[in-house]
Amino acid sequence: MKYIDEYRNLNSAGQIAESIAKITRKPHTIMEICGGQTHAIMKYGIEELLPTEITLLHGPGCPVCVTPAEVIDKAIEITTHYSTILCSFGDMIRVPGTENDLSSARADGGDVRVVYSPLDALKIARENPDKEVVFFAIGFETTAPVNAMSVVQAKDLGTSNFSLLVSQFLIPPAIESILGSGRSQVSGFLAPGHVCSVTGCVPYEVIARSHHVPIVVTGFEPVDILQGIYHCVKQLEEGRVEVENQYARSVRYSGNQPAQKLMAEVFQPAARKWRGIGEISLGSLTLREEYAAFNAEKRFGPVRYSETDSELCVAGQVLQGLLKPADCPAFGQQCTPDHPLGAPMVSSEGACAAYYKYQSNSRTSIHKAKS
Repeated sequence: MKYIDEYRNLNSAGQIAESIAKITRKPHTIMEICGGQTHAIMKYGIEELLPTEITLLHGPGCPVCVTPAEVIDKAIEITTHYSTILCSFGDMIRVPGTENDLSSARADGGDVRVVYSPLDALKIARENPDKEVVFFAIGFETTAPVNAMSVVQAKDLGTSNFSLLVSQFLIPPAIESILGSGRSQVSGFLAPGHVCSVTGCVPYEVIARSHHVPIVVTGFEPVDILQGIYHCVKQLEEGRVEVENQYARSVRYSGNQPAQKLMAEVFQPAARKWRGIGEISLGSLTLREEYAAFNAEKRFGPVRYSETDSELCVAGQVLQGLLKPADCPAFGQQCTPDHPLGAPMVSSEGACAAYYKYQSNSRTSIHKAKS
């Protein structure tokens, strides 16, 4: 299949890995931001193909993982204490809140429905005018345009029983937070291609310049990721700092400007908590005042954030690239996909789930996975 098979080609991957080894002279630590990239790295054994001088770290690129427990608690409250229909993507259903998850709330009688789009939730609202319908709007910049579109359509259609519980996050402020923490050892980044298909590459330029780190916008197949690593290492070895676009088949440098305009119309940046990380300045989105009537926190009360997270789960340090999943003492023991302590183990894009599923992969994993 075009744009798939050639980016999973074993020979191409091997050639790029050899090219990386030839140009690598110094140690480099590279962080991929996207959880989808993390899963590809583990699935195809990409790190095993790299020279030992290169270390890969996994960033906070999983919106399910960084949605605070208190927001999940609010979603549970909405579906159990009010006559509502709560609509959500499927990967949020088992993510633990403070004490419970949406799966348990549904088992207790809450009307929790899995949908594939906020427009599905809007349709449910129009079909059930006697019910409040809340869509749990999570994601990075990738999902923000369609979430914004659902609100615009609800307003245009006069659908007053529809609202969003917003948990939208922005990637560039997260990178800034990691680099500004004083603890990061990251020397270069692979930026998430799907996010950049919306935002473009421009928002990363100031980060690259101010922190002197190369950033390469990268796709999700093994050849994509190896090419991204190659470009990043080449910059580091040559002392260059640029934003490069490896994923040009899907990402325009300026991004999707109509989608950006729609996001800006409906949402505005806000400082909100990221699970396991804490508050990131202007690292999230909230509905603008013009669309406040569709804000679930206006209808059902605001999320009450706390300062405490699980002491046993070190997901926050994993999300910041300070630890790898297997460094957690609970990994694979108290914390498994069947009994997750933290969101990175339950989410389909979580780093802990990737390590648990693919930890036995070897250097030949690209070939095994393709065949």
